[in-house]
Amino acid sequence: MQSFNFKCPTEIIFGKGAETHIAEKIRAYGKSRVFIVYGGVKPNPRLAWVRGAINDAMLFKADFILAVGGGSVIDSAKAVAHGVANPGVDIWDFWSGKVKLTRTTAMGAVLTLAAAGSETSDSAVITNEETGKKAGLNTDLNRPTLAFMNPELAFTAPKRQVFCGIADILMHTLERYFTTDPAPNEMTDLIAEGLMRNVIKQSRVLLQDQQNYDAMSEIMYCGSLSHNNLTGLGRAKDFACHKLGHELSGRFDVTHGASLTTVWGSWAGSLT
Repeated sequence: MQSFNFKCPTEIIFGKGAETHIAEKIRAYGKSRVFIVYGGVKPNPRLAWVRGAINDAMLFKADFILAVGGGSVIDSAKAVAHGVANPGVDIWDFWSGKVKLTRTTAMGAVLTLAAAGSETSDSAVITNEETGKKAGLNTDLNRPTLAFMNPELAFTAPKRQVFCGIADILMHTLERYFTTDPAPNEMTDLIAEGLMRNVIKQSRVLLQDQQNYDAMSEIMYCGSLSHNNLTGLGRAKDFACHKLGHELSGRFDVTHGASLTTVWGSWAGSLT
């Protein structure tokens, strides 16, 4: 088995009514001024919007940032949390690598779409509309403090978004599963294989009944596991399809899952 380091400190509150515990959980962390980030379905987080939200959160003197939405909203909230903790630094400087991120503000997520896994991941992306560049930032400071996951909140998401999200879950796993490492971590591989089998099975149920609680709960749980690094422990990864997908998303503003499925076939075909 290959060596690895794994840290995922996010506290997950999962199940029906999970969101009813928001106040008590935030108080338990000693926070009281909650700045809420929410919105409709957007394919990519916007830099200009994030900059404005950071200013608003600072004026509010927020000590906790709460995202209510899917991956784009959660990634935006992560950026807001970093901006509040680092006044005087333009948020894009962290994503462009000009400044190293060393501190942030506590944040949490109320998940309304099973897809990006941002509710427990160490990554976040932002799109710079001025340059058309979509960039990612990986750091443990991106891990939310709290994640409230009620599968019922995803029942009314647009069907296209649900299935683009499912594609994203599979791709997060596939990009970790296929590796050039000569020595596999068998347990890691088994987790990844089991997750993908489950996602395929449950997605067929959701295709017929999007309000099937059991199927949606399985998909939502798999979404978090697919991108919190558990399915890639001890494995090298280059995330080639994600890098290509980011270029498509940055230029054409397409949904992340759709961009990944566009390039996956050609990339995977090159392996044979």
